[in-house]
Amino acid sequence: MTSLLRPMTDKDLPLLTGDADGFDYFGPRPPRASAALPNLDEQGGLAVLDGGGELAGMVSWVWQQWGPNVQSRNPMIGIWLMERARGQGMGTAAQRELVDMFFRHTAVNRVEAHTDVENIAEQRALEKAGLTREGTTRGATWRDGAYRDGCLYAILRSDWQRPTM
Repeated sequence: MTSLLRPMTDKDLPLLTGDADGFDYFGPRPPRASAALPNLDEQGGLAVLDGGGELAGMVSWVWQQWGPNVQSRNPMIGIWLMERARGQGMGTAAQRELVDMFFRHTAVNRVEAHTDVENIAEQRALEKAGLTREGTTRGATWRDGAYRDGCLYAILRSDWQRPTM
């Protein structure tokens, strides 16, 4: 199985921060060092590559915590793909790979994702990746000058079926 993910480089930033392709993001993310595996314990991101090895977008994560102890901590993942890369299953595959990375290399029990209620394509991709819709988060995200509702998705370690090679 060929990886769709790699660490980001300085060359990726113009495409991932809005200087190209009309990318409207919540803000630029710093590139990762070229380590084989990023530090999964911190907020981070990875480049998404298309079948030809070209930059197609990025996956990222931030950490959430539901309870007072470290065992209640989990990553919330996200994705952005260039328009040319959408609708081809790449988002589903990249998010499955990222979930697998967290379950293989950390002790987390839960991986979450959140998307706008109007982003039907991402909702389908998350469901195909194995995540379950848990509910609506009202007014949870500030974007485009307004608070917007979102859909919360998650997968538990006990639900995860590791991709086959």
